[in-house]
Amino acid sequence: MTGHTTARQRLTAELLDALRTDGGVRVVTGEPGCGRTTFLDHAARLFRGGPVRHVRADGVRELDEALRTAGPLLVCVDDADLWDAPSRAALARTAARIRETAVRTTLLLTVANHRPPPPELADLPVLRLGPLAPGDAALLIRERADSAVDPAVREELITAAEGNPALLLALVRRLSPDQLGGRRALPRPPADGEVLADVAGDRLPGDPRGLLLTTAAAARATGEEEADAALVLRAAHAAANAPLPDLLTRGEGRLRFRSALMARAVYATASSEDRRAAHLALAEAATGQEDLLPLLHGAWAVSAPAPAVAASLAAAATDPSSPAPPALRRRALTRAADLTPDEAERARRHLAAAEQALLAGHAADALRLLDRARGRSTPAAVRGGAELLRGAVLLADGPVEDARESFLLAADLLPPPAAARATLGAADAAWSAGDPTACLSALAPTHTPRTLPLAEACVRVPKQPGSCDAPTCRCGRSCGTLPTNPPPDGDPSSDHRDGMRAVLLARFDLAATPLRRVVENGLHGTDPDHLLRSAAAALMLGDVTSARRAGARALAAARTSGSVALEPRALEYLAYAELRAGRHQLARTHAEEGLRAAERAGQRNTAAHHHAVLALAASIEGEADLVAEHAEEALRTARRHGLAQAATLAHWAAARADLGAGRPREAAQRLGPLVRPGARRGHFAVWMLAVPCFVEAAASAGRPQHAAALVEDFALWAACGADPQAPSQLLRCRALLAGPDTADELYLSALDRHDDTVGDFERARTELLYGKWLRRRRRLREARTRLEEARLGFERCGAPLWAQQAAAELRAGGAAPSPAPAASSGAGDLARLTPQQLRIARYVAAGATNREVALSLSVSTRTVDYHLRNVFATLGLRSRVELVRLVEQEEKTGARL
Repeated sequence: MTGHTTARQRLTAELLDALRTDGGVRVVTGEPGCGRTTFLDHAARLFRGGPVRHVRADGVRELDEALRTAGPLLVCVDDADLWDAPSRAALARTAARIRETAVRTTLLLTVANHRPPPPELADLPVLRLGPLAPGDAALLIRERADSAVDPAVREELITAAEGNPALLLALVRRLSPDQLGGRRALPRPPADGEVLADVAGDRLPGDPRGLLLTTAAAARATGEEEADAALVLRAAHAAANAPLPDLLTRGEGRLRFRSALMARAVYATASSEDRRAAHLALAEAATGQEDLLPLLHGAWAVSAPAPAVAASLAAAATDPSSPAPPALRRRALTRAADLTPDEAERARRHLAAAEQALLAGHAADALRLLDRARGRSTPAAVRGGAELLRGAVLLADGPVEDARESFLLAADLLPPPAAARATLGAADAAWSAGDPTACLSALAPTHTPRTLPLAEACVRVPKQPGSCDAPTCRCGRSCGTLPTNPPPDGDPSSDHRDGMRAVLLARFDLAATPLRRVVENGLHGTDPDHLLRSAAAALMLGDVTSARRAGARALAAARTSGSVALEPRALEYLAYAELRAGRHQLARTHAEEGLRAAERAGQRNTAAHHHAVLALAASIEGEADLVAEHAEEALRTARRHGLAQAATLAHWAAARADLGAGRPREAAQRLGPLVRPGARRGHFAVWMLAVPCFVEAAASAGRPQHAAALVEDFALWAACGADPQAPSQLLRCRALLAGPDTADELYLSALDRHDDTVGDFERARTELLYGKWLRRRRRLREARTRLEEARLGFERCGAPLWAQQAAAELRAGGAAPSPAPAASSGAGDLARLTPQQLRIARYVAAGATNREVALSLSVSTRTVDYHLRNVFATLGLRSRVELVRLVEQEEKTGARL
């Protein structure tokens, strides 16, 4: 595909890179139509190491001849599962020889996954081709369609194809230019039995016992890939130990099709009478289970509008006492809406289904259901609820300005309790966008309390740290009005609104009481949404202990209730709280898990925040390539969706990496626009956190005058108590800019304040800067003590580049660094690796492939391959087997120590 690198092409290139250190063999598999042959063609075009040989069916002799070729070679075997058993056995022996020896041959073979894998090839490493990404599917439509395609039609085709390239092309081919252009209606459903059977080819077997159709019907009703084996077997009147058709596989009491396309084809090609009969049989077999399942199968057994069936199903799906997960509730409510003749009631059920789809982590489905909730007779409350939900979807995965407008429209349409949620959502969107004026506007009280202009209020109220003196604040925040009467007790949304507004106006004295109520109210309950608000309020207060507790409880509550969409947000608050507390390794752990959860749920904005946290953690660990990778990923989404907060954090991470690598001038140049007043200043809630880095960079670069004014602003921030690290950081900043008569005392005071907070990194930075200051004044004995403390502190928190700075300062002062403590000496050769290299080495030693390591660490496969090559070079290893032995040996040594 010219002019565009697709995810499938990137996967091919990463695989070829990985195979250099990963055994040289891979079995490429996937469902019919997934593009296995095209994948081999991509590999052949991208391979640059030497010749490419395509070995056809029963080509054992041809394969042996190819392997005698000198130099690097790529051998491609398509449809190896169609070879006869002796030929497959010979192929397996050849693959084993390639994996076990230093032969410079790469072998790629493809097999279909809709039937059991050939036993001869079962032990070879597998790469399963997943569905096309939406962007790649859109590109394929653009390249293959003969006429212009309407955007709405394109999205519907992408949804109907479910990422299968062959099915997508078949759908495009069956449509006329008028249908592609949106001028004529599409066939319903777009992917019917005829199209699916065409893509499946001759792979659909007979189904005399009805097991295939019953399994497909069970999966169709619930939207899951698996079905309860006992339920299916009862419905099909089959014995529990009955042999299964080749298309099915059984495990842990569940039945599933080996191929999702084949499941769709089996269901779609069956007659409507047979499908209804299968659902009726499942409804009868499900009697005695939870009420929703038999009702759902019963609803799939009717075809015409059925108000009574729809009402019963909707009531069961919205029953709060039901244990049904959100995904199943969504399927039930959607089916109830399809059977509802009344337009207004149908819209309500589509809205309720969209809410459950979002909770289940299916944002795209939620948006499609919201579109169905529109109609001339749709009540205002339903339209408002739809905009409220649309705003929530866009806040997690879309332009946040659009999210704010949806929330504001919802606030105009909804009654007061729900309108308050909408205004808070609008404020959250404006906060993400870094727009304090819009945030304050959204938070403006809807009632008319007795208010004072802020400038006047600051005169009448006793001065508090961080309060504003004039309409234009030195802290850069906009001024406005604050209510002087307290909000009613027990109103979390009102408390959060008033506390957030006070924070934006730098009135932390007025923010503490309402935000503290939000924290306590949330922690006393189990509602995930309230717990997330509690975590957010705690972070605004600087109470990182409560923030961590609320985030952890929100995560547990989201998992218990099956609310997949809330997991990434809970992990985001946990990661930020750990960063604020100085526990960057725990922050990295939560962010890696949160990134995977956000990607599964389709939440690109939340993923961008996790990338930013990972960039910040990597900037401490000194992994420059990881900082660059995660920062760029965060910025890619931040630029497209207007995420000023994530962008500021990403730029700060890059600057801190420069500072750790001993490049203060570059760090100061990166941070200057973020922290100094002006149009390019970073996010209003984040730029203050980066000030200590800028002060250090400016002072180290010989330009302390650029930082003097910012230190006074930072003093206001430190006095607010919103950041536990800020008081000690402020003293360190003052010491960096102070004269020799006062710097000594300031450094000592900063170290005293560090004793009040956890986290080795910030204390080690102060020790390092103090040690540098002492060395320049020839107080070498004191300098060595401080620098050695700094080095050990950096080593404890996994910051090797910073530790190297401290060691270099020790050598410059005429002292060699002390040997590592005994607990670290047991690491042997592995101690020479960076933290990221060590993590990758241990994953690989445990048997993980490069792709599995990449998924675990939330990085690209190319990054894993790059680190693994460096691991081999650093340790003098030639194979993964040698790495496994080394890791096992040194872990045993460490255990003995």
